[in-house]
Amino acid sequence: MTVLMNFLRRSPFNKHRFLSVVSSSRFASTLVLGEHENGHMKQSSLSAIEAASRAIGGSEEENSISVLLAGSGESLQKAVSHAAMSHPSISQVLVADSDKLAHPLAEPWAALVHLIQQRGGYSHIIAASSSFGKNVLPRAAALLDVSPITDVIDISGPKLFVRPIYAGNALCTVRYTGVNPCMLTIRSTSFPVSLNSADSRSEAAPISQVDLSTFSEDSVGKSRYVNHTSQDTERADLGSARVVITGGRALKSAENFQLIEKLAAKLGGAVGATRAAVDAGFVPNELQVGQTGKIVAPELYMAFGVSGAIQHLAGMRDSKVIVAVNKDADAPIFQVADYGLVTDIFEAIPELLEKLPSKK
Repeated sequence: MTVLMNFLRRSPFNKHRFLSVVSSSRFASTLVLGEHENGHMKQSSLSAIEAASRAIGGSEEENSISVLLAGSGESLQKAVSHAAMSHPSISQVLVADSDKLAHPLAEPWAALVHLIQQRGGYSHIIAASSSFGKNVLPRAAALLDVSPITDVIDISGPKLFVRPIYAGNALCTVRYTGVNPCMLTIRSTSFPVSLNSADSRSEAAPISQVDLSTFSEDSVGKSRYVNHTSQDTERADLGSARVVITGGRALKSAENFQLIEKLAAKLGGAVGATRAAVDAGFVPNELQVGQTGKIVAPELYMAFGVSGAIQHLAGMRDSKVIVAVNKDADAPIFQVADYGLVTDIFEAIPELLEKLPSKK
């Protein structure tokens, strides 16, 4: 330190440059890893932007939020246009247009994040705790040699975060003390986007193309895209639906699970399932709700034949209103339910289908 100070005293030009670097450290910049599908940025990524605005704080002049979208073709370009108008906190949209990034594989995406961080020097990198975020962010953190903080549900400061532990039975406050970037995955249900924020820009955010001339080929080819399956597009998305109807192993078969689907269709809601129902082959695993599935927080959550294992409760305990139907009066699900009905689900569901009016 003494040698450095003597050097600065002898070189006024270097002194000014050094002071400039110190001054810039007060500013924060965040990179949000954006997901898109069918030409639109996903709601979970909008929640990540909302979390980013809380993480860096300050004014837009001092702090910036960049959204990274990658892929190729017309769908990407539509998603970029949507992202540029989607949230007032976005400072710019970065576009990585390449066939190598046409599918959201972890290896090329992690290499892309590493490349952009080397150029941009972001203070924070944030993604939603979706399958995409959980897949990409830890690998990118390993390349950048930092420790990520996962499943953040609250942000108390630029380096102070709250995350659940013990399947949501306790909350842990974590202070990040490592070097930049501070990398996070956030639970989108904990950072809802207000109606005033969504699609409220009067002008589109600037759009910048990412120079991929030095993008490493080494990261491509370690995994292979096979195919993509998704739920019926006419059905509400499980992660953002206002109403979720969930069935458990008590439904006994995939044919009986159609009762849950009919009820969800009548209420305009999404279909969910427990891990036991998924493992039994009743429904695909994309419908699983719980610690190892999707985290949901709808306005109405209805659970039929769900016992209420701690892993399942971790994925739905933040729902506004919880309704449980189970013939076992001692089922743990009743401990968190706002309304409970002890009866046979094969009697309750047909009666609900008969008496509930269809959603217009």
